[in-house]
Amino acid sequence: MSATSTDSGSLDATAGIPADLLIGGEWVAAASGRPRIAVENPADGEVLAEIADADVADALAALDAAAAAQAGWAATPARERCELLRSAFERLRAERERFATIISLEMGKPLREARAEVDYGAEFLRWYAEEGVRLQGDYRISPDGGSRILVKPQPIGPCLLITPWNFPLAMATRKIAPALAAGCTAILKPATLTPLASLAFAQLLVEVGVPAGVLGILTTSGAGALSSALLADGRIRKVSFTGSTEVGRRLIAASGEKVVATSMELGGNAPFLVFADADLEAAVDGALVAKMRNMGEACTAANRFLVADPVADEFARLLSARIAALRVGPGTDEASEVGPLIDAESRDRVAGLVAAAADDGATVHVGGAPLSGPGYFFEPTVLEGVDPTGPLLGDEIFGPVAPIVRFGSDEEAIELANDTEYGLVSYAYTRDLERALRVADALEAGMVAINRGLVSNAAAPFGGIKQSGLGREGGREGIEDYLDLKYVALDL
Repeated sequence: MSATSTDSGSLDATAGIPADLLIGGEWVAAASGRPRIAVENPADGEVLAEIADADVADALAALDAAAAAQAGWAATPARERCELLRSAFERLRAERERFATIISLEMGKPLREARAEVDYGAEFLRWYAEEGVRLQGDYRISPDGGSRILVKPQPIGPCLLITPWNFPLAMATRKIAPALAAGCTAILKPATLTPLASLAFAQLLVEVGVPAGVLGILTTSGAGALSSALLADGRIRKVSFTGSTEVGRRLIAASGEKVVATSMELGGNAPFLVFADADLEAAVDGALVAKMRNMGEACTAANRFLVADPVADEFARLLSARIAALRVGPGTDEASEVGPLIDAESRDRVAGLVAAAADDGATVHVGGAPLSGPGYFFEPTVLEGVDPTGPLLGDEIFGPVAPIVRFGSDEEAIELANDTEYGLVSYAYTRDLERALRVADALEAGMVAINRGLVSNAAAPFGGIKQSGLGREGGREGIEDYLDLKYVALDL
């Protein structure tokens, strides 16, 4: 396996992307005067763009604009709000190739996966363009018969949306679409490692007619200071964050002072269970999706492969053969199947986890080392005999590394799967329907995938339990986090 060179011609996709801050409907320079932030291509380290570095004054200006626009946007008929989202959906689908190339350049994922992210991200626009006109209240007769109970949903108010670097477009649309459909204004803070897709999407929203102040965009190297200032102000009424559990804890604490509503999609440590009766070819197909999608840099990535003793040798053989055949290279190369990790720190962290596991006695079946540069590539890896108490099984790997652990009984499998502080997603392969339902009930996770390696769906509620988060995104449930319920007592 070796990394190949970057297609420099694809750099044209970044032309015309705004590099400043979106405040009050205008693209403006940062007030801070700080040096601009360089955005690099992780496949070769080349600088793709230099973007504005906002400070607290910029953040408060964006909040002023969002607060000023809130009443008018909430009063805008739902059909009008949702038609704008539908227009954005149509535009995004029309510009699929451009956005996929931007994602591939700034994040590194193969073009095939980047196209799938554009499709997935667009679905949130279509879903909430439809869901936003179906918000329902209630009208009830009081039990004593003497009054009526009216329950109506209302926009929660200005929102702070914080997205991660690994799905730079889809995480933005997954938050922006329900917020705007519900009648909330929003400030988006994308990750500085991968801001370009979000900036391009914000420009698209401006062009389809989203009013000034309804959406603001802040890029910054000082995310903690900006978030703290916005949450302390009192006008932000909702924060939605996708990222690490450590940062999520800090945001939850900061939200407490002003009692700001929170949605947190945090870390994961997903088990992938393969029972003795599983279709092994299908299980390996699912494993490739659950593990190697996005180079393993996903909170939903399978982190621990728990395999029944009778089929463990064959599963390891099949998985190792498939992973050894994967082509590693820049995402913009159509032939690439596995791109680079996001930066040198991430690559070195994955290398350290694998080396420590090998030193503790794990067997490396395939891969196991970084690839020579340029870029931050790591060999797709399969290993077995990992210390169950070691960091490789206890932490999110966030890389193309598949550790296999054997189990003897269904009860042991469930115990191993649930032995984590996280509870985002679990995967299980079995041809026994009774076992599938029993295992799905027993797994401590907000999402369970049976006989499939992909769980994400714009029409389904995405989210975890335990320290994997609070709230849900997607589905009917996803818009509810952007609504308050008002009860009106009617004395007739």
